[in-house]
Amino acid sequence: MKIATWNVNSIRTRHGLVVDFLHRQDVDVLLMQETKCRDDQFPLDVFEDAGYEVAHYGLNQWNGVGIASRRGFDTVETGFAGMPGFSKDPTAEQALEARAISANVEGVRVCSVYVPNGRGIDDPHMAYKIEWLQRLGSAFGDYSQHPDAHPFVVGGDFNVAPLDSDAGDPMFLLPGSTHTSPKERAALEEFQSLAGVTDVVRPLIPEGYTFWDYKQGKFQKDHGLRIDFLYGSAEFAQSVVGVEIHRDERALEGPSDHVPVSAEIDTPGDDDDRPMVF
Repeated sequence: MKIATWNVNSIRTRHGLVVDFLHRQDVDVLLMQETKCRDDQFPLDVFEDAGYEVAHYGLNQWNGVGIASRRGFDTVETGFAGMPGFSKDPTAEQALEARAISANVEGVRVCSVYVPNGRGIDDPHMAYKIEWLQRLGSAFGDYSQHPDAHPFVVGGDFNVAPLDSDAGDPMFLLPGSTHTSPKERAALEEFQSLAGVTDVVRPLIPEGYTFWDYKQGKFQKDHGLRIDFLYGSAEFAQSVVGVEIHRDERALEGPSDHVPVSAEIDTPGDDDDRPMVF
């Protein structure tokens, strides 16, 4: 089974690129972030015509996450237990945002997440980001203890570059920068520890970025960031047989500012010989 994650930066704008990628790369399951639409605005027909079912969680023109699978899915969950919300006014109701969705696909639990940006080191959104990561780790740590828990992968845009080598854009290595600050990196490490997961891509691809800003020729200069990850449970990680950072997708016309990251795993259903739908 081939599972990919991709911050698509508007599915209504880029559904053609996304479906083309699914076909070219023979992807079974795609975890999407920043779909930027409500559920009723998602281009379901395009995916269904391509042979994929979709579960989507979108509340407005911001955020939005989804799962597309040509192997079906069940037990869909939007959000996660204990997921915090956010409001600029700390005394107001902290509204939940469309940032996480999970489902079971042939004995594997997959989760697409779009971690809050943080906006600034001292911004209230940064405290939200830190808490969000901690709660996400706790939720999957609890899930892993269930007797009927599946191997699982949490994939998405984590908005943290864990190592200095993950920041090719020198602006993100300046003091006071977001995405590379000690507290964000510590929060990502805590998430991994609480959830009991590891990055399944880095052992095979230690270098490479997944995001390049549209401005100032960042892609041409290779001033990127590595902020999109697939974090797998121990059983999931042990089943990985191949990984890829699909850098070439950033060079296409009208691309997302992120590129897909994929992992192929051995599963009991991998002798599936159903044809792709074109």
